[in-house]
This record gives sequence, C-alpha cells and structure tokens, in this order.
Amino acid sequence: MKRLPQAARCPTFGIAARLCRLVRSKNGRAVGAAAAMLVFLTLLRAYDPWIINELKERTFDTYQRLQPRPYTELPVRIVDIDEASIAAYGQWPWPRTRLAALTRRLGELGAGVVAFDVIFSESDRTTPSQLSADLGNSDLPDRAVTMKLLASLPDHDRLFAEAIEKTPVVLGFAASAAANDKRPPVKAGLAFIGVNPIGVLAPFRGSVSSLPMLSDAAAGIGGINLSARDRSGIIRRVPMLFSDGSRVYPGLAVEALRVAQNQKGIVVRGTGSSGNTDTGRAALIDMRVGDFRMPLTDDGEAWVYFDHDRPERYISVKDVLDPAKTAEVRPRVDGAIVLVGTSAAGLREARPTPLGEQIPGVAIHAQLIEQIISQGFIERPDWANGLEIVLTLALGALVAGLVLLFGAQFSSYAGVVVFAIAVAGSWFGFSHFRLLIDPIYPSLAALTTFVTVEGILYVVSDQEKKFVRQAFGQYLAPELLARLEDSPGAMRLGGESRDVTVMFMDVRGFTPISEALSATELVEFINTLLAPLSDAIQDELGTIDKYIGDSIMAFWNAPVDVADHPARACRAALKMRAVVKALNEADAFGFGARGFADPLVRIGVGINTGFACVGNMGSQKRFNYSAMGDVVNIAARIESTTKNFGTDLLVSEELVQAVNGIALLEAGEILLKGKSKPTKLYAIAGDEKFAATVEFIELTRLHQSLLTSIASRNVKESTAALAACRALGGYELQGLYDYFAGRVVDNTFDFSGDN
Repeated sequence: MKRLPQAARCPTFGIAARLCRLVRSKNGRAVGAAAAMLVFLTLLRAYDPWIINELKERTFDTYQRLQPRPYTELPVRIVDIDEASIAAYGQWPWPRTRLAALTRRLGELGAGVVAFDVIFSESDRTTPSQLSADLGNSDLPDRAVTMKLLASLPDHDRLFAEAIEKTPVVLGFAASAAANDKRPPVKAGLAFIGVNPIGVLAPFRGSVSSLPMLSDAAAGIGGINLSARDRSGIIRRVPMLFSDGSRVYPGLAVEALRVAQNQKGIVVRGTGSSGNTDTGRAALIDMRVGDFRMPLTDDGEAWVYFDHDRPERYISVKDVLDPAKTAEVRPRVDGAIVLVGTSAAGLREARPTPLGEQIPGVAIHAQLIEQIISQGFIERPDWANGLEIVLTLALGALVAGLVLLFGAQFSSYAGVVVFAIAVAGSWFGFSHFRLLIDPIYPSLAALTTFVTVEGILYVVSDQEKKFVRQAFGQYLAPELLARLEDSPGAMRLGGESRDVTVMFMDVRGFTPISEALSATELVEFINTLLAPLSDAIQDELGTIDKYIGDSIMAFWNAPVDVADHPARACRAALKMRAVVKALNEADAFGFGARGFADPLVRIGVGINTGFACVGNMGSQKRFNYSAMGDVVNIAARIESTTKNFGTDLLVSEELVQAVNGIALLEAGEILLKGKSKPTKLYAIAGDEKFAATVEFIELTRLHQSLLTSIASRNVKESTAALAACRALGGYELQGLYDYFAGRVVDNTFDFSGDN
C-alpha cells in the first residue's frame, strides 16, 4: 500500500499533529473552503456591484407587484395633453396663448396648484415679435402694414407669464451633467437639521429651465429628473432635492406640495441631528413640507410605492377647456394639486414601473405626491445593508455546519426551510411595515456555500475512492470494490399504474421487401423509414418504447404527464401516414427506380388507451423503461387487424371515448385473440381541422347510413351509400370502403376471426 511522502505527512504527536490532521481531513478542507467562500461573498455584498443591486431591486419590484399601493381618491390630478387634445388644438408645441388660457382656466376651476411637467426653455415661435422678425427679409407687398399690426399684438410669452403670476404655478427644470451657467431661481426656503444637504447631494453642472420671465412669475420651481441610479430603466426612485453646489432645489412633487400649502420653505433632516448619531458618513434621513413628512434615501431620493396607472387621475385638456364640461371638471380640479403633462403618442416618454406598466413621467410625480399625502411609503432603512451582510454570514455558516453534521440531503431540506423563512420574514416586513429587506442574496450565498462544501466533500471523497481502488483493487472483486467505494442501496425495480395511450406500427408486406434486399440495403430501408416515423411520434410528445425489426412500439402520458395524449397519438399517426406518402412520392427507398412490381411502402398503425403498468423493468444490471398490460396487447392486435379492414390507422372504442375533435369513422367489430367479446374499431380520417369541415360532417352522415343499411341487410341502400361514401372520402379511405364493399356482397357486417 502506498504511503505519503515524509514531507507531506503530519507530525505524529502534539497539538500541531491534531491541527494538521484536522486541516487535511475531509471536513477540515470543507470548513476552509466554506470560510473562504463566505468571506468572498460577504465582501462582494459589501461592495454591492450593479448586478447584485439589480437582483435585490428586482425582488423589491416583485413585492410591489404582489402588493401595490392601494388606491384612494386624493386631490391629485393630471391634466393630460392627450390624443383628443392634440386632435382638437393641433400638434405640440401649442402657442403660449393656449397655455395661458389653460392656466387661467385651471385657476378659475379652483386648482390648489398647477405644476407643469414641461420645460418652456425657448420663446414661443408663434409670438408676434418672432413672426415680425421672420417677415423682416420678405418682399410681401403689405409687409410694412403686417409688421405694424404684429407689433401692436401682445407677446405670447408675456401673456403666459401673466397667467402664471395670477395662478399658483410650479414650473419644472432639468438638472444636467453638461456644464452651463443657466440656473433657475430658488423659490423655496431651506432649513436643515444635522448635516447640510449641500454636502450630501451630488451637484449638477448645468440645467435646462424655462424662460426667465416665466420662472420669475412662477410660485415654485422644482426638478423633474428621475433617479440616475435606476440604470435598468425601471423607475423606482425619484430625487427629492437637487443642488448645484451652492443652492438646494426641491423636486417637482415637493415644490407642488409646498405651494399648495402656502409654505415658505422645507425642512431637511440628516445625520448628526437630534436623536441620530453622526456615523461619520454624511447622509440624509427625511424632510418635511408643511404637514407632510417623507423619508429620504441617504442621497436625497425617495422610493416610489406605485399604484396601477388609473384613468381616474387623468383629465383631458380638451375637457378642461370645454365650457360645456365645467360642471363635470370643476369638482375634480377644485382644491387639487394639478400636474400638466402628456400621454399623447410621440410626446410622452414612457417609463417602466415595477408593476410592469409603461406610464408617462408626469404620472410618476403624481403617484409620488399621492403617497406623500397618504403617508404610504416604502423605505429601505439605513440598517438594512448591515442586516443583510450579517444574514449572509449567518445563513452561510448555518448551511455549512448542517452539511458537515447531517449530510447533504438533510441540509438541502433545511436550506429550503431557511430560504422560506428568510423570504417570509422579508415579505412580512414589506407587507406590514413597508420595509425593503433583501432575502435573495443571503439565500443565494447560503446556496453557494452549500455547493462549495458539497463540491469539496465530493472531490475529497473521490480522491479517497481512488486511494481505496489503488490499495485494494488487487484483492477484491470489482463488484465488491464498487460497494466499498459507494455503498449504494439496491436498485429498485417496478412501476406504477398510469393511464396511457399505446401505439403499434408495422410495415405491411415486409417479408417480400426483405427478400428483395440485401442485408445492407435492408438496414438502410429500415433507417430511412423509421427515422421520420420516430420524429412524428416525438413531435407529439410520445415515448418510443422499442423498435422490433420493422415495427415501433410507443406510448403517451409516461414517464411525464401529457394532458391530451389520446389526441396526440392520433395526430402522430396522421403525421406518420403523411411521412410514408411523402417518402413513396419521392421514391426515397428506390423501389420504383429498381422496377419493383409494387414500389409503395405501406404501414399499419393500431392505437389503444387505458391503464398500464409503466416503469423500469428487467434485472438489477440491465433494465428498460416500458409499459405492460392488457392495453398494450390490444393495441398490438389492433395494428395486426388493419390489413383486414383495408385501412392503415385503427383505434379502439376506448380511445374514441377519451378523445375529442379527431375525425373518426366506425370500421366495425372484430373478435381479437384472447377476448370473449368483439372489439369495436374506428378508422382515423383526419385531424381536428378536417373533423370540423362540411365535407367530413356529410361523410359522417353517409357513413352512418352505410352502417345502418348493412346492418339491416339492405343491399340496394348499402350500395348507394357506399358509392356516396367513396365519392366523398379521400384516397386514404378507399381501402376501408373496399372492405365494406365486401361486407355488402357477403350481406353481412360483422367480421369474426382470431387475431
């Protein structure tokens, strides 16, 4: 027996010897691997790369889908520049005179505040001064008169500014990373407790804002940007505060709330405030606007708890400006926070939400205001990261310990329970307290640790098996050596009773074909035929049991469930008929080219359905998954009777009772071998589409008339019905009607025989 080299062996005695043996043992290696993996996974979670963060947030999206924010009627409305408004007032951008009229109209209807999710950064192109400038270089005959008339008209932007000044209006601006010197005026006062927000917020370098005359007239200015952290495109957060490094601006929703409450400013609380320990890392905690508090992320954003996009929030601009709808619109606008935006195709920028919906950006601001008013927030507390890191370590260590103590099977069950508890705890926190705690990464870390420990144990065990084989291979028989390596339980044989559909297929006239071909040619013929027939069976989810020379046995609904297995077996048979026809037409077997008297290959297919015993059958060393039972025997005997009925596809009465929609025609009864009562058989005429045709419905009626007349021994009616059936039936049914012609001549219907 081989010995380890001296340098690789452990000391014989002492603590060092015990430690060395522990480290070199199977469990010692597994513990070391688990510890290394846990350290790596914990550091990865602490670093929180994009893919980990996205996985976490997808979990939170799922929570919102399962329990979206409940909708309640709140005074928040979206005045929508929709398709109807575009059709009524023309394409966007509209003249500022129309926007001035809209603003005045909303003020007259009692709007508490009007917030535009639109930036008016350029002068109105339809304003008289702009038109006058465009006419300056023209050679119109009345140019001077026209320019004088235009000069007497009021400026559209000025009219809009006057309407804004007389109505509580909030205008939006967009913070930009592109540097410029444009800054909107600050309308809201700021008070902060703890850290100064300017030291926390990432400064923007430029902005896109409305014209100065409009901004100066507005009661509030708010940022309309959505979170840059939502890089996957799904909107989950909205910035509540913006800073250019020297001033702080509120978001559009915050500013709309401030103006609606006639407040002068907002209050922001951060780390270092009373009751909050200054951890050395500057972060924001929450903010207050009048009567409303809202939690913030550490960088001044808010999680949006979405409700479904509902038509109740929207009012068309067309309806607002329609005097005839004042009575309908006023109750919805009076005292409400009104946001003006667009849902018209080509104008809106659709934003995906965690609920899987695409909504306009203005609807996100509206939902944010709703959740502030209702105080229905979702929050990710500042201790969530620490908890998840602790859970990553704890769950990983727990699973590793369970594997080492109780083995993989028990540990896998325990891991499932631990995962379920983690998910249930996270869901409980969301559904009851609206907390966002990630259970997925700690659970995946535990799974990764489990796989690592199991992998190490497997590798070490495999090394031990190799050592056993090297040491004992010359002393023990291979069978005993295999037991020594794996100690497996005895392989269990047996099966289960299942409702299956069984098919047998056989080649007609195979003996003459085999006599005319060499052994090589015969194998090529069999392969050419059985390969596409097997594909037809497997296309319909059938299980090929075995090939018996030129025959195929197949069954459905085992080993996996197939809901419509009788119909699938019938469709497979029809596909097999089509395959054989195509092969014959292409002379794929070469029988026509070789001058065979009958170059056509024909098959017979028998199908039956019922209960059979299916499972692994054979010996401990060699077994096969197969089906056994009376249903199998009957299917084989049905196949052998197809030549008696002159048709290629026959099924049992049991299958007819179990299938719907397949085009079937009664072929007659036959006494199968081993049966005391005749078995009624049916021919497959076509699939579900053919069964629904007018031709088959008429053929069914004529066929039944043929059966009735034969049963009553009325030769005249039988002959007439047979001729009608032949005329309406296709080529595939002519053999069946040849069989019925024989019954008419014999003046009998039943055919008895041993099969």
